Amino acid sequence: MPSSMTNEIVDIRVLIVAEHASAKFGGEAILPLHYYRVLRQRKIPTWLIVHERTRLELEALFPKDDNRIVFVSDTVFHRVLWRCSRFLPARLASFTTGFVMRLVTQLAQLRVIRQLVHDEKISVIHQPTPVSPKEPSMIYGTGVPVVIGPMNGGIDYPHAFRRKQGQAERFTLAAGRRLSAVMNHLIPGKRQAAILLVANERTRKALPLGVCNRVVTLVENGVDLALWKSSFSRKPRSPSEITRYALVGRLIDWKAVDLLLLAFKRASMQALMSLTIVGDGIERKNLEQLAGSLGLLDNGAWNQPGKVSFCGWMSQAQCAEQLQQCDVLVLPSLMECGGAVVLEAMAMEIPVIATAWGGPADYLDSSCGILVEPTSKDAFIENLASALIRLATFPQEQVAMGKAGRAKVIRYFDWNVKVDHILELYKDVIASNSVDSRDT
Repeated sequence: MPSSMTNEIVDIRVLIVAEHASAKFGGEAILPLHYYRVLRQRKIPTWLIVHERTRLELEALFPKDDNRIVFVSDTVFHRVLWRCSRFLPARLASFTTGFVMRLVTQLAQLRVIRQLVHDEKISVIHQPTPVSPKEPSMIYGTGVPVVIGPMNGGIDYPHAFRRKQGQAERFTLAAGRRLSAVMNHLIPGKRQAAILLVANERTRKALPLGVCNRVVTLVENGVDLALWKSSFSRKPRSPSEITRYALVGRLIDWKAVDLLLLAFKRASMQALMSLTIVGDGIERKNLEQLAGSLGLLDNGAWNQPGKVSFCGWMSQAQCAEQLQQCDVLVLPSLMECGGAVVLEAMAMEIPVIATAWGGPADYLDSSCGILVEPTSKDAFIENLASALIRLATFPQEQVAMGKAGRAKVIRYFDWNVKVDHILELYKDVIASNSVDSRDT
């Protein structure tokens, strides 16, 4: 918890450092964007350093902030590594070529950081991404305290699904984790940080030995309640009406959308329901073929009983609009560290069916959703189907869970609540740094 030093008047001038800050890139890229957005709304002097890949988006979102957002460009190393990454599985690429690319970006950022610290009198640096607890940080030696996180990781497939990971990928990931302590010794950003933030106890345990010993728990994801709104008109639907299920996310292997389709096939024979899939990815073609073979693909009209619609990628605003038309969110992911979409659905008074594993299990409880244990493939499909049937058969549960979910989000996961906490931590590390400077 922040110390009593936060009662002092502290001049907060924040520099946020990240690979990307984007609502379009998906995943963790949105985290630095929200920190910057809320801090700027609160008139806190804040600057942002990111890769130029997000330049057009950020310039459109913050047209008057050209003197506050700094972009670093690709180097020849980025281009070579990117070409190599195309021949690797996505997760393996992230841990190998992607890792090196992120370090190269941070090296380029470090030169800019030191200049900004001097010119703008920066008092604290915040590096919210990458969220991996194992990955070292190049952001050190800047003369001001560095806050890293919240990190979120330390997750593998559930035991019953470990074979979904190829042998080469398992070997590389295991070797990378064993090397993390060495890397964090050679690259001492996490050893020299003022504070490390972790989203949960699982991530705390995944931190390499020898890193900064001041570790604070703070949830990784938050919700922008101005975007993810409740319709305030949700009423129990009659069991004779279609229950509209939705899945939002990248269509990749570990999201387990194939298992959801099999469960939906079973459930739709016992209750009226439809499924809308929002998102894109390398598995989309395979999933559409599976849905077709199961007789689930729609004929162009949405929300048909027993049918599945593939909508493709949507912006956050479009996703919010789509979710307004749905009754329940389903996220069967088998390796989800965070799961921001769970919180977004909860904010809209939409109950959630999700895997009792990783991030969703940190957010959900029986008051606002159904968690399905991943004990085996067959049991998982069967229990997913049972959950789909339950909420379609008892629509009053949908409404009660939705209201409980929104109340939980407002209390714990609103971005404004989260920034309240982060500001107290900023004040604390700035004040501690000032005391340390006077002592020396």
